[in-house]
Amino acid sequence: MSVNKEVKKITTNTLLKMKSAGEKISMITAYDFSFAKIFDAAGIDIILVGDSASNVMAGHETTLPITLDQMIYHASSVVRGVDRCLVIVDLPFGAYQGNSKEALHSTIRIMKETGAHAIKLEGGEEVLESVKRIISSGVPVMGHLGLTPQSIYKFGTYTVRAKEEAEADKLKKDALLLQEAGCFAIVLEKIPASLAKEVSESLTIPTIGIGAGKHCDGQVLVMHDMLGINTEFKPRFLRQYLNMHQQITGAVQNYIKDVKNKNFPNENEQY
Repeated sequence: MSVNKEVKKITTNTLLKMKSAGEKISMITAYDFSFAKIFDAAGIDIILVGDSASNVMAGHETTLPITLDQMIYHASSVVRGVDRCLVIVDLPFGAYQGNSKEALHSTIRIMKETGAHAIKLEGGEEVLESVKRIISSGVPVMGHLGLTPQSIYKFGTYTVRAKEEAEADKLKKDALLLQEAGCFAIVLEKIPASLAKEVSESLTIPTIGIGAGKHCDGQVLVMHDMLGINTEFKPRFLRQYLNMHQQITGAVQNYIKDVKNKNFPNENEQY
């Protein structure tokens, strides 16, 4: 019997049990009620209300423009669709970097106004004070190391992180610091698989990989990429499970044709 089938609700504690049992954790992003309902019913372990909403929902080039109010709107929509999985919300850029009081204030707003279960923030040692303050208030925190999209202008590129020894050493140190501070899990984004394996084995808390290889304790993908809604983004780490872009285009074109040909609605589709 798998750990996730034994529980009525997935909690941060369930994830720790899954790691120790060697059971992989599945995580996907969602931003609205309808998709959250589908993913939860399908049996996903975690839904991340990602600041990737900035890209896939609002059409921005980076994750930087999305506001705390917008994240709260998306998160509260998702929570209303969920019965069983854990819902984690990204703290958006600017909602925690300034100081730990601001970080706590942003977190409290998310928790009170959305009903979500945890928050995620990017960075290691730099954000440690905020992590500790949030956790001491009783809110679970997921860390995020490697490629941290909110710092994209600092990196200047979306290429693989921590290939050099200095950056790899800092990442290993940061992972341990986040664990010691009380994080319940850490996302590892776009780092060499060998480094992700080393980090995952050095921690008692689970790692969730995106472009970090198969040795992480779980995996996360952005729903629009995985379902083939978004066709422009094709990194090596992405496995596309559906081509919704093609299917939706076909459906809409059939609908247009039926309307133009006076074929819709027919006798049975009217009152």
